[in-house]
Amino acid sequence: MNNRLISANQPLMQTAVTSLRLYNYRNYQSVKLLTNNKPVLLTGLNGAGKTNILEAISLLTPGRGLRQAKINEIEKIGATQPWAISAEVNSSFGAIKIGTGRDYNSERRLVRINGSDLKSQSQLAEYLSVVWLTPQMDRLFIDGASARRKFLDRLIYGFDPAHAGRCYAYEKALRQRRKILRDNIGDDIWLNALEAQLSERGIAIAVARREIAGKLDLACKDNEGSFPGANIKIIGNLEDMLDQMPALSAEENFRRNLKDNRRHDAQSGGTSTGAHKSDMLVHHVEKNIPASLCSTGEQKALLVAIIIAHTKLQITEKNQMPILLLDEVAAHLDATKRDELFSTLLGLGIQAWITGTDIASFNALRGNINAFQVENAGVISIEFN
Repeated sequence: MNNRLISANQPLMQTAVTSLRLYNYRNYQSVKLLTNNKPVLLTGLNGAGKTNILEAISLLTPGRGLRQAKINEIEKIGATQPWAISAEVNSSFGAIKIGTGRDYNSERRLVRINGSDLKSQSQLAEYLSVVWLTPQMDRLFIDGASARRKFLDRLIYGFDPAHAGRCYAYEKALRQRRKILRDNIGDDIWLNALEAQLSERGIAIAVARREIAGKLDLACKDNEGSFPGANIKIIGNLEDMLDQMPALSAEENFRRNLKDNRRHDAQSGGTSTGAHKSDMLVHHVEKNIPASLCSTGEQKALLVAIIIAHTKLQITEKNQMPILLLDEVAAHLDATKRDELFSTLLGLGIQAWITGTDIASFNALRGNINAFQVENAGVISIEFN
């Protein structure tokens, strides 16, 4: 499907969700939002369902969305029909309709583009790039490496949609190898095949991560505004291999490593080497300290700086825009940084979906935003001029 993607010589097209319908989704029985290419503000009390709408948009892309929810956790309590999401999207290659939801007869997630079923949800990355910041991600630099890997991988989708499929296939092969070793099946032929898949896809994942981390590092080092500069680096045993040898040699080395460590991995129940062991390190440039040692506000500012740098890179290198989901983004940002963020979004022409309880925090967006009040499991369009 890569032939559907735009070329660098085509004019920049804005990406935007122009219609969103939810059915039996979280606290909503049925709700519809109509928007344009401008940013979208969802305001209302805590617990009204603002984040649920952002989560729905995040499910228009591969994965389990911004909450990492299981299929059966999304359905409205008491619903007799499965949950579903329907969206109309202005994309890089025209207007499309995306639908997703739970299969009526199973716990499987169905995905459709313009009414046609997709074989895998990983194909969604070819149609839409969505990046999000949530309050839970305020701990991204403190919590485990898994969250940072997933954060970086989602940024890569905007540059390389096939990365989503590689990550899914890698994780699947990893689970299968662990099961064979755990159950002591001793199937060398199947293990060899799985380890060949892991080595090929694992090195490809590591190469992509190194490339994007390097680009983000250059883009984030020098920030002319109030947001801090950031040093970004991806580390891990596969990255160490790539520092020492070409990718093909690293792939063979990784495959041998997997074979040599079968007994150890069987005893530990894990896999000691691979793309699942990588980590993203971020440093605050001006203070020259790890992001993990920064204040909560500084960590939030670093995250925003990385997201903005990524957005600008997508525009300049891919001629396409991501959709940003900014949940309670005003929290932990001072007024200067908040207004600078909103000014940047308007200047870039990005459609960002933003939530907040205090509408006054978004005065810098007055007259340039679709505003909605979320209450009583409903959404009402409001004036914000």
